[in-house]
Amino acid sequence: MLPRLHFDNAFVRELPADAETGPRLREVRGALHSPVSPTPVSAPRLIAHSAEMAETLGFDEDQVKSQLFADVFGGNALLTGMQPFAANYGGHQFGHWAGQLGDGRAISLGEVINAAGQRWELQLKGAGPTPYSRSADGRAVLRSSIREFLCSEAMHHLGVPTTRALSLIATGEDVVRDMFYDGHPAAEKGAIVCRVAPSFIRFGNFELPAARGETALLRQLIDFTIRRDFPELRGEGESLRADWFGEICARTARMIAHWMRVGFVHGVMNTDNMSILGLTIDYGPYGWIDNFDPDWTPNTTDRQHRRYRFGQQPQVAHWNLACLAQALAPAFDSIEPLQAGLQRHAEAYLAADRANIAAKLGLLECRDDDVALMQGLHELMATAEIDMTIFFRTLSDSSAADLVPYFFSAAFYDETKRQQATPALQDWLARYRRRLADDAQSAEQRRTRMRAANPRYVLRNWLAQQAIDKANDGDESEIHALLEVMRRPYDDQPGNERYAQRRPDWARNRAGCSMLSCSS
Repeated sequence: MLPRLHFDNAFVRELPADAETGPRLREVRGALHSPVSPTPVSAPRLIAHSAEMAETLGFDEDQVKSQLFADVFGGNALLTGMQPFAANYGGHQFGHWAGQLGDGRAISLGEVINAAGQRWELQLKGAGPTPYSRSADGRAVLRSSIREFLCSEAMHHLGVPTTRALSLIATGEDVVRDMFYDGHPAAEKGAIVCRVAPSFIRFGNFELPAARGETALLRQLIDFTIRRDFPELRGEGESLRADWFGEICARTARMIAHWMRVGFVHGVMNTDNMSILGLTIDYGPYGWIDNFDPDWTPNTTDRQHRRYRFGQQPQVAHWNLACLAQALAPAFDSIEPLQAGLQRHAEAYLAADRANIAAKLGLLECRDDDVALMQGLHELMATAEIDMTIFFRTLSDSSAADLVPYFFSAAFYDETKRQQATPALQDWLARYRRRLADDAQSAEQRRTRMRAANPRYVLRNWLAQQAIDKANDGDESEIHALLEVMRRPYDDQPGNERYAQRRPDWARNRAGCSMLSCSS
């Protein structure tokens, strides 16, 4: 038996529902969600799960490994209290208004209140068609499901605000996908991820009623979101709503700063992929920076314009927040509170970025000169093709005597570029040594501070692709191995050094490593 979960499904209880039930494709007006059940699969089987998330929800190991668990989180059964639905929202995609979008392959099962009083919404991704699936089948392939499952947990353990993943379930069915939209569809193994978050409300949930002139519905959603998801805020009326928008802006800024700290590229920062809680959401064509390149994007759809490239993410977040502000404007008497929120975003990001600089360089504070010091390093890393993660971790482990160019040789991808960059790197390291001499911390304090900000292990694209390749061949062991390594990304892990290596040459231009699409 599975534990009796306590469901408090506030979203479906308090907000207007679609009058029609089921997955028929349709435009849904005047409602924020549509009742729809997962479509059963032939052979649900647990591949992997997050032990931490299972424990948080109240599942023990034997329960997680039961067939009933696989049935529930594979979409074949419902527990008492579940009220499955798909949310109705819109969004700006690649800078253009896209109209109604909605949960096209995500079906929320309900909101659990756990023993600690925390609210967790359970959502199946790949559980079948919904009214918002458009021309798609509502399913997900094993390839993308492995990536979402692993990255959700890896980001959490890195300290990045994120949705979580409870389970990865094989469906026993094939799904046909044209991976690069080039006219070559192929059958792939199907899978379902159960992702978990306090809320899956997005910027686009507010944009759609605003675009349709459904102001009363917009106000209702705003008040509900503040009441359920931001209970710490006090006040009433426009003042409360202003504080709420400001908090969204600040949380978004801090989330993006974490992305930049660890080298994460979301890949598709559309407004419908932006969480109102400032959580990383929707792990599609994401990627991790290997050699430092501000212009890199993993998304083939974005390859021409690179709107969502690594170095552009802070600016895109501000643009997305401006879209949210425009959507919220009908609920405000003036635009000044919204402008103040956007200013709070800029200030919060600046503060978080400076905190990152201090932490990654092991300094007590970030001075104006330190911003220039980091900028100089970034320019050097980009020119010389230096691995971001390896360089900063090596810097973390270096004594003052080790701050010489050859000590960083393992971080370079090109020997010629390494030799050419040696004088510039030597100059930068000399500047850094002088700065450390002016810092009040001991060497050990600096090292501890830096190791907490500079991970040794991140979920590099090629590592995830190796796990995918093996799983497609019937060997799922690498999924478990990666999950275990990524649970302790800041620790040295003897025996797991291969997971901290720079990208191998075979992965430089390989699909799944340097090129990804939204097809999943």
